[in-house]
Amino acid sequence: MYYNEYSKVWVSVDCIIFGFDEGKLKVLIGRRQMDPGRGEWSLYGGFVAADESLDDAARRTLYELTGMKDVFMRQVETFGRVNRDPGERVISVAYYALINVKDYNEELQKEHGVEWVSSDELPHLYSDHNEMVDKAWRLMMQKIRTEPIGFKLLPELFTLTQLQRLYESVVGHEIDKRNFRKRIKEMDFIQKTDKIDKKGSKRGAYLYRFNDNVYKEDPNFKL
Repeated sequence: MYYNEYSKVWVSVDCIIFGFDEGKLKVLIGRRQMDPGRGEWSLYGGFVAADESLDDAARRTLYELTGMKDVFMRQVETFGRVNRDPGERVISVAYYALINVKDYNEELQKEHGVEWVSSDELPHLYSDHNEMVDKAWRLMMQKIRTEPIGFKLLPELFTLTQLQRLYESVVGHEIDKRNFRKRIKEMDFIQKTDKIDKKGSKRGAYLYRFNDNVYKEDPNFKL
């Protein structure tokens, strides 16, 4: 009974889901399964229900796609260009999430028809989705320097080489190996284990783990 004099608009959420695999930062995309734009490459998203908040809608959308809960997720920006969607007047709020590729159920991936694509090899995406990915990457690049969010993309046990390659894939350039390892070894919350990964060489490399409880006691993290 209120606001009848104003036009209605649709509100949606779009999820930029980052993963790290084979030394590359990747994004989960799929072919759009609805009009307009059916068949075009697209991010995964959905409309916000009348009884849910934006964050709840984003978490629901992510869960529908991956079956995963308690995933690191942050809001990126609101995209509201008038003609951004040829179907209706749609305002979309983008979120980015970080998951370990190996934790994503392959059956769900096949069910939704999505695949991991290297972030530097993305095709043209529907509407302004390429812009969403770019802005999400820039936010993540800023945040990864001051918060250890990168560990969300790694398995529980990882080598220092894996960790360095992850940071390089996010920041977009090589990092000096000696300085990186020196800085990492000064961080008490990155703990060396007695396990060795021998996949890369006969000698192998020690595996490390991230200790969240120790990190919470160290507010001065900066890489």
